[in-house]
Amino acid sequence: MGGTNMRAALIDGDRILCKKTVSCPSAGSQQEVLDVLVQLVRGVKTPEVTAIGAGIPSVMDRKEGIVYNVANIPSWKEVPLKACLEDVFHVPVSLDNDSNCFALGLAHFGEGRNYNNFLGVTLGTGLGAGVVIDKQLYRGCNDGAGELGSLSYKDSDIEHYCSSHYFLNKCECTARDVGRAARQGDKMAKEVWNEFGIHIGRFIKTVMFTYDTEAVIFGGGIASGFDLFEKFMWKEIASFPYAKLAERLKVFPTGLNDAALFGAASLCESM
Repeated sequence: MGGTNMRAALIDGDRILCKKTVSCPSAGSQQEVLDVLVQLVRGVKTPEVTAIGAGIPSVMDRKEGIVYNVANIPSWKEVPLKACLEDVFHVPVSLDNDSNCFALGLAHFGEGRNYNNFLGVTLGTGLGAGVVIDKQLYRGCNDGAGELGSLSYKDSDIEHYCSSHYFLNKCECTARDVGRAARQGDKMAKEVWNEFGIHIGRFIKTVMFTYDTEAVIFGGGIASGFDLFEKFMWKEIASFPYAKLAERLKVFPTGLNDAALFGAASLCESM
């Protein structure tokens, strides 16, 4: 579930049998957003489904299944989502942060299997991070670990310089539009991506100071523009004061499609 789109899939092991995507009515009421989510799940659920896993861009009480202050969906301030979905579908529901689901997908099905310690970072409507330490997802005491996009940066926070907010504020258009222009040779568009790379590099240095991780693996729509910001990202990372750490760090976009959906499905295994 994201502020732009909501996706659902019918998953059996490592196979996606059916998948649907709808736009999220992010400006709608709590019930309007919930209704769209329910209809989306209905579109992929079959009688054989035994559990539902959901990734939500928020902090939450996972035990009680309550999500709080969902990012980019203002009406979702406190929603008992687990109970709502279980009342409708009559199967167990497990929730986690959407970026945690992305990291879980990488850890179980993707490039994260190659690392003991890594961050899965989603670059899209916002910026989210799932933290894996010693092969285990780290959630923190209140399921709030990884909310690095909320750290103060410049006149706002990291998210506003390392997500779609940056392109909207800089160019009043989407990252996809700026990417298309850059690939067509537009000099100004290329400079926008170069500056984005600098901001991402500074974000990664924060990650290095905080977690000293082996790898940062990107996902989300903006990750498809990795080649457009990679050069200036690495230039910024090169200024990290501990050179050996910077040399060893791996940073790359995932090749696993639907990592977050696989991660959400993996929540059901612990039920």
